[in-house]
Amino acid sequence: MTAFVQHSPEDRRAMLETIGVSSFEELVAEIPAAVRHPGPLPVPEGLSEPETLGRLRELAERNRSGEELICFAGGGVYDVCVPAATAAIVSRPEFATSYTPYQAEVSQGTLQAIYEFQTIVARLTALDLANASMYDAATALAEAVLLAASVRPGNRVLLSPHLHPHHREILETILEPAGLDRIELPARGLRTDVSGLTPDVLEGAVAVVLQHPNWYGALEDVRLTGASLEGEDRPLYIASVDLSSLSILEPPGDYGADLAVGDVQPLGVPMSWGGPGAGVLAARRDYLRRMPGRIVGMGRDSRGQRAFTLTLQTREQHIRRARATSNICTNQSLIALAATVTTTLLGETGRRLAATLSAEKAHALADRLAEVPGVSLADPDAPFFREFALRLPEGRSGEEALRTLIAAGFLGGIPLDPLPGGGSGLLVAVTEKRLENEIEEYAKAFRSVVTGVTAPEALPVASRSDR
Repeated sequence: MTAFVQHSPEDRRAMLETIGVSSFEELVAEIPAAVRHPGPLPVPEGLSEPETLGRLRELAERNRSGEELICFAGGGVYDVCVPAATAAIVSRPEFATSYTPYQAEVSQGTLQAIYEFQTIVARLTALDLANASMYDAATALAEAVLLAASVRPGNRVLLSPHLHPHHREILETILEPAGLDRIELPARGLRTDVSGLTPDVLEGAVAVVLQHPNWYGALEDVRLTGASLEGEDRPLYIASVDLSSLSILEPPGDYGADLAVGDVQPLGVPMSWGGPGAGVLAARRDYLRRMPGRIVGMGRDSRGQRAFTLTLQTREQHIRRARATSNICTNQSLIALAATVTTTLLGETGRRLAATLSAEKAHALADRLAEVPGVSLADPDAPFFREFALRLPEGRSGEEALRTLIAAGFLGGIPLDPLPGGGSGLLVAVTEKRLENEIEEYAKAFRSVVTGVTAPEALPVASRSDR
């Protein structure tokens, strides 16, 4: 390691003398011995390049990818169709190597791509404007709540009990220092009970947050929520949405949402082991100057041609920190571009077909799985888009079911241990990419796993490549 440590023994001795201690051990003497590692660190000997590559291959082979397993998992990341042209376009060096487009005259291609992305998001959400993307859906949601707190008096945020658990953790981390209290709304099965959003309950609230579809895949009563949040001083209505669902579900702007957030991955970005994604934040025009992140605007140059540039730059990177709307001063433009390319290639007809196929296949599979003895939908009264929660028989856990399904060749869902109200379950998602024979194979394997009648056989990789 000495080749990588810049300080010589003489350098270290001089620093210790300056500090006023005789040795490194004396310097760290106040650190409890229980948390100190005695002696040298257990770093193995170095490997040659071929040995290193071999070790990396060995570690990589422990993973089971969506190319090998048939994916019925979701939870915010879905195995959707991505045209081959998407990768070809986004891998072009002018996109793949671009950085912040400060110098507009040499960044017109990147700026135009971002502008088109903003336009697509605004149209999908039926809101007036969108930013150039954010890190992911979770940070976009947190920033939306901070925006609400900047335009509404109060310190309370009313949250659905069925938010994505990762999003909830991000909210807790970011909102606590802001002095905002998180108040959980009551649940009604796997949906949020919004019937009690009366003026008394809304007093002092800056925002009401719903996820639609929610963590369990259920569709919330978004129209009733919008009707409850009318008036000048009402809290802002923030909807966290699956953008791919908006081809067949009502968009947030039409049911009264002020802000909409989400992730572009379901629009047509590879799963990539769970990331990266790109968050979006769309808003009504009233909140344009409070928007975090970047916004690309379009104008005309001296020749009358379209020209694009960063505009309304209220990030701390550009103005005094005390006046900044957010400390997020970058965006995920390459991922946003991938979603833009896929969305454009599919067109409105293709997007609607993909969403419809997902919904139809999910409902057909849900009906079939609910016929397995001891299995039921966790909330039979809750409508859903393409993801649904199953209640497993007593004594069966979601983790156990998932492990067995993986052995059978399926990424079978997300364990729900426990479900609201007790018991164990499995969150299952079906996308337009799933073929009829894959759904048939999964249903058979699921029945075998749950009933234990016959052991499921792993589907050979070769047969999956021919499906």
